[in-house]
Amino acid sequence: MREEIIFEKLAGKKGDVGLITLNRPEALNALTYNMCQQLNIQLTQWEQDEDIKAVIIQGNGERAFCAGGDIRKIYTLGQSKDYTQALAFFAEEYKLNEKISNYTKPYIALMNGITMGGGMGISIHASHRVATEKTIMAMPETGIGFFPDIGASYFLSRCSYEIGTYLALTGLHINAADAAYIELVDALVSSTHCQEIIDKIVSTALGSTPHQAVTEIINGFAVFEEITDLRLHRESIAQAFSQPSVEAIIAYLKNYQSDWHEQAIQAFANKSPTSLKVTLAQLRRGVALNLKQCLEMEYRMAAHFLQQSDFYEGVRALLIDKDKSPQWSPGSLDKVSAEMVACFFE
Repeated sequence: MREEIIFEKLAGKKGDVGLITLNRPEALNALTYNMCQQLNIQLTQWEQDEDIKAVIIQGNGERAFCAGGDIRKIYTLGQSKDYTQALAFFAEEYKLNEKISNYTKPYIALMNGITMGGGMGISIHASHRVATEKTIMAMPETGIGFFPDIGASYFLSRCSYEIGTYLALTGLHINAADAAYIELVDALVSSTHCQEIIDKIVSTALGSTPHQAVTEIINGFAVFEEITDLRLHRESIAQAFSQPSVEAIIAYLKNYQSDWHEQAIQAFANKSPTSLKVTLAQLRRGVALNLKQCLEMEYRMAAHFLQQSDFYEGVRALLIDKDKSPQWSPGSLDKVSAEMVACFFE
């Protein structure tokens, strides 16, 4: 049986490099509970291992770094009312997110390909976040009756021009240049140079300032793109997505006739009304919290969502039956009260 995740210790100059390869290419390297557990254990061991000077994580295959968590498994557990095991996945995943954010050694995420949901959780919190021309990034959870988690309360709420709110509510995809513009990645490189970056880190003595040394190595391969879609539309995003409610955001967008405004309006179609309202409240709260507090809040939110019908209906419609016609409950924004939203944070 093929291993879901491969750990290698690459012998290098004045220290070794821990190389992690997510190895479920047929599932776009989606994270399972066991993978999260193994990552937590191995990262702890390597952090304590004086021979390890840096850690690099990559995905196997040409299509994806990591497309998220194993939502089908969580769906199955929840359908059988095994909420304890389903929640155990989120507990292990969020523990991993926090561990990565506090990692004392350079942790380099090579986001070559699809990087969504849980895939962002094991890369966005890295000390060195590297994207390529193949990177496609998104937090699409409102489309499956869930919410942007893995610390999104923290990093999306802090994006300038309300761009994080825009991405969280709409679930729209962005490329590497856009991700760099909103400071969710540190460097954009050619996908043809990923192996060279690994080789260079392995063969370089990182010295007493390993983080700076890794930054200099990566910058040696970096390319720069000045104009991005998010930069072009940032004022429109700020004006629309600073509105006080989801209804007000949509109403504001409808006041304008342009391709961008139309695309933004269409992005709200087929999204769970409950997810939209809870997500907006989540980001407004998250801006005042640190990452640990955000992850704790998100764990409570996940527990509530797992007992709501929208999550199972969303996964059914998009991933199981694939009819792309979810029947949300409630079915409209006006039926989701402030009291209903508040319950998700208790």
